[in-house]
Amino acid sequence: MRKGLNGELASADPKGLIAEAYSIEGISEAECRTIFLEWAMTLRSGIDPIQALKVLLEHYQPDCANHHMTALLAEGAASGKNARSTRRGRERTRSGRTRPCRR
Repeated sequence: MRKGLNGELASADPKGLIAEAYSIEGISEAECRTIFLEWAMTLRSGIDPIQALKVLLEHYQPDCANHHMTALLAEGAASGKNARSTRRGRERTRSGRTRPCRR
């Protein structure tokens, strides 16, 4: 482990969800996706998710390049490069681009 990465790693995965995924033998891609989603939903405010993904990749990719979680982390980091950082749900509703679901 590189010097200084331990603190960044703890911030990037404060609950140890990603670390747990790597420790489960025979974990499926679907199980990794579930863990990844939980990690994303519980990431503390103020933590940049793309930076956290990069820290996690830097730590796990060298030894676990073929793991399902590594692929998800890389996919998330790559897709985040072009994502807008602001929420737009309300904006879309007000502008008429989407409509609320009524039954």
